[in-house]
Amino acid sequence: MPQTDTLAALIESPEVQADLQIVRRGVDELLVESEFARKLARSRSTGVPLRIKLGLDPTAPDIHLGHTVVLNKMRQLQDLGHTVIFLIGDFTTTIGDPSGRNSTRPPLTREQIEENARTYYAQASMVLDSTRTEIRYNSEWCDPLGARGLIQLASRYTVARMMEREDFTKRYKGGTPISIHEFLYPLLQGNDSVALRADLELGGTDQKFNLLVGRELQKEYGQEPQCILTMPLLEGTDGVEKMSKSKGNYIGISEAPESMFGKLMSISDTLMWKYFTLLSFRSEAEIAALRAETEGGRNPRDAKVLLAQEIVDRFHGQGQGEAALAAFEARFRDGAIPDDIPEVNLAGAPLGILKVLREAGLAASGTEAQRNIEQGGVRVDGTRVEDKSLQLPEGSYVIQVGKRKFARVTLRG
Repeated sequence: MPQTDTLAALIESPEVQADLQIVRRGVDELLVESEFARKLARSRSTGVPLRIKLGLDPTAPDIHLGHTVVLNKMRQLQDLGHTVIFLIGDFTTTIGDPSGRNSTRPPLTREQIEENARTYYAQASMVLDSTRTEIRYNSEWCDPLGARGLIQLASRYTVARMMEREDFTKRYKGGTPISIHEFLYPLLQGNDSVALRADLELGGTDQKFNLLVGRELQKEYGQEPQCILTMPLLEGTDGVEKMSKSKGNYIGISEAPESMFGKLMSISDTLMWKYFTLLSFRSEAEIAALRAETEGGRNPRDAKVLLAQEIVDRFHGQGQGEAALAAFEARFRDGAIPDDIPEVNLAGAPLGILKVLREAGLAASGTEAQRNIEQGGVRVDGTRVEDKSLQLPEGSYVIQVGKRKFARVTLRG
């Protein structure tokens, strides 16, 4: 163990400060930063890498760009030489994480979990370096825990502390049922940190309580407590709700290049900069310069194209972003999308295309909307609409009528 004065000097060294700057980028919170700086300094002094943990429950088979916000941070830590642990919560998924929910989350069957888990790590490896990633399943230690072990674990945390969690408090005060098994989720997630002897755990801002439970349980078991790093939740293509497959506002990392490119081009000019910070591998200086150029008069579309190309190239291979751009522009060759198309927000999704056209001001009446479709003059994200009964789910769409009428329509439930 390095001496205290040696560690203090190392913390202020250019190397550790540079590491901290990388870690801080885009972060919502780093708790406790002084402790993490000490861990970084000790790691540099001893040559022993830190153990960085990220747990994901395979509740769906696909990973979207919202998930990669945390994965990108893991990759940065991996590139700094630390051990990253990609933990698949195959056991905790059978409980269902109640974070941010106002009702009990239905647990998945073992078969559903195994099916989803099959693709999880393969997709995560599109961001992480698989040769330097430790993959674990929390059933390794949760299954052998048994009833006796679970009771002993539960004795380490109080109901009062559990009720400090905002969603539990709201549900309790509102008379909404809370099942006992939901209390087990943060306990078992915290116990994962004990089992893995984590130095740092990452998660979205909605995971803060669960991450802190891990820190407290490590203290209970005589371990040095982990630090926690929370990343902002990324809004989806609607620009309102966090990216989620269930909300229909997601961009999957395994989506076809043209689909991925088109969805990225549909985000607002304002949200684009958050996407740059959380998703782009460009330096902060490069992003700041690009933003200054845009604020100085450069077309924001140029910046959005760069972002979309970078992300498509990352997940589909070099040159695919350029090909997707060419395909995107070809779709609108007969009527290029103006730079300043109106943005319309509508509630009540899914909505019928005829109602969307009326309420977005693209047709004066249902009859006119129907006639435009029959004449082949209506396109949604470049695809001609032929079905007058088409229902559009939640999401953001570029809708075109004829050659000159456009609107970016965001539908919410």
